[in-house]
Amino acid sequence: MDREPNVKVGIMSERSVEFVLSGMYEIEGKMITGRHCAINEDGMVVLDGVAAGGEVEMRPADWENCSFELVGVTIGVNFHWERKENQRFRGALKLICRDGAVTAINVLPVEDYLQSVISSEMSATSSLELLKAHAVISRSWLLAQIYKENGKDGNAVAGESDAAGCDEMIKWYDREDHVDFDVCADDHCQRYQGITRETTAAVRDAVEATEGQVLMYDGQLCDARFSKCCGGVYEQFENCWEPVHHPYLVACRDDEDEADFPDLTKEEAAADWIMSSPRAFCNTTDENVLRQVLNNYDQETADFYRWRVEYSQDELAELIARRSGIDFGRILDLRPVARGTSGRLYKLKIVGEKRTLTIGKELEIRRTLSPSHLYSSAFIVERHDVAADGYPGKFVLRGAGWGHGVGLCQIGAAVMGEKGYSYKQILMHYFKGAAITKLYETKLTI
Repeated sequence: MDREPNVKVGIMSERSVEFVLSGMYEIEGKMITGRHCAINEDGMVVLDGVAAGGEVEMRPADWENCSFELVGVTIGVNFHWERKENQRFRGALKLICRDGAVTAINVLPVEDYLQSVISSEMSATSSLELLKAHAVISRSWLLAQIYKENGKDGNAVAGESDAAGCDEMIKWYDREDHVDFDVCADDHCQRYQGITRETTAAVRDAVEATEGQVLMYDGQLCDARFSKCCGGVYEQFENCWEPVHHPYLVACRDDEDEADFPDLTKEEAAADWIMSSPRAFCNTTDENVLRQVLNNYDQETADFYRWRVEYSQDELAELIARRSGIDFGRILDLRPVARGTSGRLYKLKIVGEKRTLTIGKELEIRRTLSPSHLYSSAFIVERHDVAADGYPGKFVLRGAGWGHGVGLCQIGAAVMGEKGYSYKQILMHYFKGAAITKLYETKLTI
């Protein structure tokens, strides 16, 4: 059985990083504490005016009682609720110089990392079974990334990738674009906000009760994805990221009757599904459940199961040009080309006055059609106020779900927890044929 590994989490990258050490930290044989500032000068970390090298690491003298605060950490990068806040962390602080900036990295044991992730991804007051389920999938996903990086896993690795032609541009974004740390602290990977988010006894109990437990399939760690709301049916992995099929990430209905759903890859079926409000675990307006899952800034999004976005012709043309970097001129149409198993588009044709281009996958579509990100790519397009030359004056997007829809649906899992399902039942509902395995149990201190 393996020992508990450490994780390196990239927190922020700025020209100047301010931080406050509470307690004594060791750096190159010296003990320091208090407020400090690091800047990047010609690829060197300059700490409080003194060159300290290409990278420096500060290790706590007392793990339990030492912590450090980073000033002005950006959360919700490129999302509608993006903001800055000060955040506090336990573990070691590592500073490195890259691309003219200083990157702050938190190094700590996986189990301690998970206590923050569970509290950051959801409310720490969620039901115990939901917290246990989330602990297992967060641990599984994290270790799958670390094992890939260390060459212990045979799965294919792909970062931002594209298949570009004169009339098609297909991209997907995954965590492998991080080269200096294992994962970042934002939604690109898993939300991690140190000890800034209060960890409750329930979160600690959930992490401890599932210590070292991971999801495995056919002898390999599962790439255990999750999103806020699937919209009623799960999406398959390959429709969002690299073209690799994972048998445990397949289409099912988010309901007790898992097989009761139409073929949402078909346009007519997808349109009917999106325009209706079908039964699903994640189809809930129960404020008690939503408060358990959604932090304050997530609760700013109230219409996650079915939603509507409207653009004028001028707004949409300007938005697409700004977000894609391509001048399409006026927009004639947004045409579905390919949908996945949840009805999410992974190919969309933008027909413009000057240019026609098919884009994908789902995140690229969401990025292109919103100042931040559309809630999901499961949407239909309505053209209104069509002029004599065929160009609409207004576009309305009607959509379903929040996020990519692959793996565990956080809203659906929260409802299952409230209904009395165990964490093992929740996990088997979302990860078909996977097995829960204990990978380690002894801690490795940093």
